[in-house]
Amino acid sequence: MIRRLLIANRGEIAIRVARGARELGISPVGVYSDADERALFREALDASLRIGPGPASESYLDGEKIVAAAKTLGADAIHPGYGFLSERAPFAQLVVDAGLTFVGPTPDAIAAMGSKIDAKRRVRAFGVPVVPGYDGDDQSDARLRAEATAIGTPLLIKASAGGGGRGMRVVTDLTTFGEALASARREAKAAFVDESVLLERYLRRPRHVEFQILSDAHGNVVHLGERECSIQRRHQKVVEEAPSVALDPALRARMGEAAVSAARSVGYTNAGTAEFMLEHDGSFYFLEMNARLQVEHPVTELVYGVDLVHEQLRVASGERLRFAQGDLSPRGWAIEVRLNAEDPAHDFLPQSGTLTAFDVPRAPGVRVDAGFRAGSEVPVYYDSLLAKIIVWAADRGAAVARMSETLRETTVAGVATNLPLLRAIADDEAYRAGETTTAFLDERMPHFTLGAARVDDATKRRVAAALLAREGAWRLGGVGVPLAFAVDGTTVRAHASCDGSRWSLSGDVSGELVADARGATYDARGGTVTVEGRVVRWTLPEPPSADAEHSAHAAASGDVTAPMPGKIVSVEVQPGAVVEQRALLVVLEAMKMEHRIEAPLAGVVNEVRVKPGELVTSGATLVTIGPA
Repeated sequence: MIRRLLIANRGEIAIRVARGARELGISPVGVYSDADERALFREALDASLRIGPGPASESYLDGEKIVAAAKTLGADAIHPGYGFLSERAPFAQLVVDAGLTFVGPTPDAIAAMGSKIDAKRRVRAFGVPVVPGYDGDDQSDARLRAEATAIGTPLLIKASAGGGGRGMRVVTDLTTFGEALASARREAKAAFVDESVLLERYLRRPRHVEFQILSDAHGNVVHLGERECSIQRRHQKVVEEAPSVALDPALRARMGEAAVSAARSVGYTNAGTAEFMLEHDGSFYFLEMNARLQVEHPVTELVYGVDLVHEQLRVASGERLRFAQGDLSPRGWAIEVRLNAEDPAHDFLPQSGTLTAFDVPRAPGVRVDAGFRAGSEVPVYYDSLLAKIIVWAADRGAAVARMSETLRETTVAGVATNLPLLRAIADDEAYRAGETTTAFLDERMPHFTLGAARVDDATKRRVAAALLAREGAWRLGGVGVPLAFAVDGTTVRAHASCDGSRWSLSGDVSGELVADARGATYDARGGTVTVEGRVVRWTLPEPPSADAEHSAHAAASGDVTAPMPGKIVSVEVQPGAVVEQRALLVVLEAMKMEHRIEAPLAGVVNEVRVKPGELVTSGATLVTIGPA
């Protein structure tokens, strides 16, 4: 058995793997970046080493640093978790060549399944159905455009080495194919160091169903049933559950056999997941094999009573599987939601900052895999997952009710999250009826209330009190003027001063009122506070002072600012260019995703203040637009 395990990851998965290792008597150690110096996951480790600055490319994606850290810490094995280097065959080979055990598939299996192009070819040869499309070696623009024309729209561009929704674009109009292809390639290269893509017919309303695979080095392969992961945003899963309401025993058996065949096609060992698209008529198509432990593995653990991390470590140590397919049967129903630092009311914009409150109630039938707590800093460099909330009950109805209750009692503040969206999903009639497809959020979100918090007037005033109490953010000096501002529709009178370019607020607020504003925090990026996980927005009227003319001119200038810290990927306009509203100005990379920065109004580009490769802070002016 492995003695000391280095976990080449961060956040909740590092904590999860550390717990599993410790339960088997294995000492867990790890690595961390400068951004994670005070991170919660380090407390779960017996030791950890710094491996570089915050950007993943200089830390968690540097395989040589990780292997060196493993040797320094005396580890004899490395667990990659998910994301980062978990599906990089060269990293797995680097680990093996260093004389260490890689907790996962062989490098050859990862290479075969890590390329979606190769994976589709292999499983097709084993009789597994695949989505119609193009997976050829010719990656020229001309060939891809020709194949896209032949497939028709809607069309999905997908990074061959991708995962987690990165490097994926849906094309509904072939005139936008070139831009979508370029964006998918950039994102794929940044995330996976491989810009090759495949094209698939885009299925509009399928279910996304995946099967958990477990196999050993002795030829034994089993599946542990399905997970339905249809509810997604930006091709990333939000809610997962096991089993699926859409599968009867016969269909489950057919899809399970296809998943096992996919694993056997590459001599797969350890834990993996075969993903499928399931149509309403029972037709299903292989999408990809994830050669790692999935984010959503807990729902399978709760339904099948198998600790997948334990099994990974046993298989990596050379042991045989302790059960056959006939020994496995599901019990009850499990649901998982991903609590993310993102604002669903504003196109799921990733968020960063300090969590001032973070409380998910623990109760029977509730499991919380969290990588953060109150006081934790959410960095801008990594994905937005804060925690996974998982519930189990005897049947689906009871599991949904338990999840709904748990989410109602969950409190998060300091950083905007998708908690309001998760609550809305759990209470939605279509979700409760099991009517879930990959189009669920597109169809149901217009019916959800995700914007400003709906709170009583007393709470609104407490929010205002908390905002005004943040003196350090507002004391700028200058001539003071009285004014009013609105918090979720409630007018609050205060005192403002201006130094000629920025406004500051101050006010006499009683200590009692401030103390009563629990859960409300000021967001230094401006304009928002959070209350009970919802974003409350505040606005300033035109200031009644001599500076009003200056402020009006600034508003008319059309400053386009960065919504978050990040790196400029491309600049699409030049000074003097005439742009229409919603025209693409800049592409910003943040939290491992590309974000389109578009023109808020039609006009002429007065100034471009950034260049590709430049790092910008939140609120930095990128482009200014004036009247045409």
